[in-house]
Amino acid sequence: MENELQHTSAMPRDFTFQLLQHITNNFSKDRIIGYGGYGVVYKGVLDNGEEIAVKKLSFKHPELDDDKQFANECTNLMMVQHQNIVRLVGYCYEIAHKALEHNGRYVLASVEDRALCFEYLHGGSLDKHLSDESCGLGWRTRYKIIRGICEGLHYLHNGSKDPIYHLDLKSANILLDKNMTPKIGDFGLSRLFDSTQTCTTKAIRGTPGYMPPEYIDRFKITPKFDVFSLGVIIIQIMAGREGYSQCGDMSSQEFIDLVHGNWLKTLQATMALHTASEVKTCIEIALRCVETDRVKRPSIAEIVDELNKIDIAKRSLIDQVTNSESKKTSNQYAPIYHPTQSSAK
Repeated sequence: MENELQHTSAMPRDFTFQLLQHITNNFSKDRIIGYGGYGVVYKGVLDNGEEIAVKKLSFKHPELDDDKQFANECTNLMMVQHQNIVRLVGYCYEIAHKALEHNGRYVLASVEDRALCFEYLHGGSLDKHLSDESCGLGWRTRYKIIRGICEGLHYLHNGSKDPIYHLDLKSANILLDKNMTPKIGDFGLSRLFDSTQTCTTKAIRGTPGYMPPEYIDRFKITPKFDVFSLGVIIIQIMAGREGYSQCGDMSSQEFIDLVHGNWLKTLQATMALHTASEVKTCIEIALRCVETDRVKRPSIAEIVDELNKIDIAKRSLIDQVTNSESKKTSNQYAPIYHPTQSSAK
């Protein structure tokens, strides 16, 4: 049986670095489960059997290598509590004096040990599950993942007074639990912004292929940064790992027809035609998200609203079919009326 943290609402713990060394077998290579932004992620097992993911931070970017950045990241993560966002369960920040070799001599130096600890998710990252339409995850699971990512991003942008921009959304940063519920992780580049919601930065940060053109060209950051990245992820979920590169070789309508047609064949085989509207809506949303002109991209609130509408329409259709089948069954077993002699007169 999988061991999971039991206290989902507990405040993050202040772990000692010694404890983190103990639960990761001294950060052993065989405990490595991934490589997050500016750190290696290890699997840790607490003495009570609970499993956590420990990201040992090793900042290399000059803008991130300071105490204020670490404090800001911890604060942002502590503010976030949502079922579609990876939960912070603890942290570590210690300064120790260690003897280090330098130019053939040992010198005493101050060494900062920093780590962030998260809930351990057994499904791994989304990028390891991506495939084309004909194999791998079924549509119901893929749609659940798309919806969950959208809900998590909507919470980041609109769940508090000041929005949080993730700025590094990608399939490798979407983690899945044992029920394939998606959770947005790796907030190493995330930023808390005020109500202006627009700013510029001095250097390129993020992952090639997921960054919008206005950021690459002018270093501009807006809410539409994350929306662009979301579009790339949705295309990958629906059309496979190389889906985004394929959509650049044809018109938007041609790509919509291609992806919709491929999924329609699969859905026909499984007698799930009522989900065809989900497929078409999702691929249309994805292509609007990756528009070169950020003004043409939808907000995450508009995206969630569209998904809510197709869910309502689907439930209505299912109710109609259920009611129709119920009436057929009722009529099938209804008593047959035979007129008596008295009634015949």
